This record gives sequence, C-alpha cells and structure tokens, in this order.
Amino acid sequence: MSILDKFRLDNRVAIVTGGSKGLGKQMAIALAEAGAQVAIVSRSLEETQAVAQEIQTSTGKTARGYSCDLTKTDTVEPLVAQIMADFGQVDILINNAGINIRRPIEELTLEEFRQVQDTNVTGPWLLCRALAKHFKERRYGRVINVGSTLSIISIAGRTPYATSKGGILQMTRTLALEWAPYGVTANCIMPGPFGTEMNQPLLQDPKSYQDFISKIPLGRWGNLDEIGGIAVFLASDASSFMTGAAITIDGGWTVQ
Repeated sequence: MSILDKFRLDNRVAIVTGGSKGLGKQMAIALAEAGAQVAIVSRSLEETQAVAQEIQTSTGKTARGYSCDLTKTDTVEPLVAQIMADFGQVDILINNAGINIRRPIEELTLEEFRQVQDTNVTGPWLLCRALAKHFKERRYGRVINVGSTLSIISIAGRTPYATSKGGILQMTRTLALEWAPYGVTANCIMPGPFGTEMNQPLLQDPKSYQDFISKIPLGRWGNLDEIGGIAVFLASDASSFMTGAAITIDGGWTVQ
C-alpha cells in the first residue's frame, strides 16, 4: 500500500457532530473527499440535510443528515441506532459540536456554565459511550475529539469554555488508554482561531481581532478548509500508531 493509499477512507463510515457549519462541515467534506460515507449531526435537521446533499453532489459519497440533542441519553442512543441501521457500521467519530459563552465569571450564571459543559463535554462522552461496544467488537475505531488551544492555555473571560475543552483533552487521553487493547484510537485536535460562525463576534471587533493576531506567529486566523487535512489523517490508517495525542492547529500560538 502506498503512503497516499493509507489516507484513503473508502468503505469507512463517519459521524461528524456540529457538521452543518464551520469546522465540522469542512471536516465532513474532507472525509467524504477521501472516500468516507458521512452522517452529519446537529440540532437543525434542515441544515444537516442540506450539507449532506451538498456533499453527495460534490463527492458522490453517501451522506445523511440527522437532528439530535447530543446532551441527553434518550436522544443519543436512538441516533446511534438509526445511523447503524442506515449505514451498517461506524468507523470514525468526530466530536466537534460545541458552544462558547464569553464573560467574566461573576457575570455568568450557573445555568450558562452547565450549558457549555453539557454541549462540549457531556455530548461527546455520551456518543463515545454509545459507540464503545461497537468499536470494541469490531476492534476498530477512530475517535477525534475537537478541543481547542484553550485545552492547554487560556484567556480571561472563558471559564466555561476553557473548562470544557480541558475536559475534552483528558477524556481523549483516558479513552486512548481504555481502547488501545482493542485497536481503537482516540486523538484530540486543538484548533486556534478560525473564522467560524461562533467566532464572528471576535472577527467583527477590530480590537479583539488584533489582540488575537498579535499572538499568532503566522499573523492570521485559520481558513476553514485548513482543518480538513488533520481530520483525514487522524481518521485514516496513516495515523494507526497514534492515540492519546493532542495536536494544535493554531498558527504557532501555543509554542510561545
């Protein structure tokens, strides 16, 4: 097998949460271009179905859209069962869905803090739990959890988000240890600033934008399509000896 063949995802099935927009959509497109069939999940069925149709049209690969509240067991378990029924298997899970609430701690409510934890941590945990038996029985799986540079550094006014992304990193490491005997890998992508919908308030604030640029050695924010390569790598056999890894894609921010 050539090195490029190891990056192919033919006959693989991927779930991408938060896949209707931003980095999730770009990763879903990249996986399909590499040969995978893709199940796209978010709260909006209309949006996921639209992206699924776009992917099918552009790549020729099967893609389906699903709506789910990923923070509840009684919705996550049926989602996984439906995807299994539709595709027959799951090989790749990208836990990308996430939210951010930015304010000083004294201006935040407990409900807002919990909302971020539920979406950013509980949702990925529930999906990993729902798929654990399937991955173990097949002795194959590629789990990619999307953390953040705030998994390892922080910014003032981000207690909910930084707490959740630190948790995602530790979840990834723990699952890597649990699943290694079964040939299932778990790795964490830690993006820096990208021009996603969630980051539009920062992009539209000249001071905030410049504050970020001043910390990035490459001198710019990431382009959305720059996330696809690392997603395909971690989802493919090219990364077969990697598990528990945390990979930054941040223009050099965290090396300083």
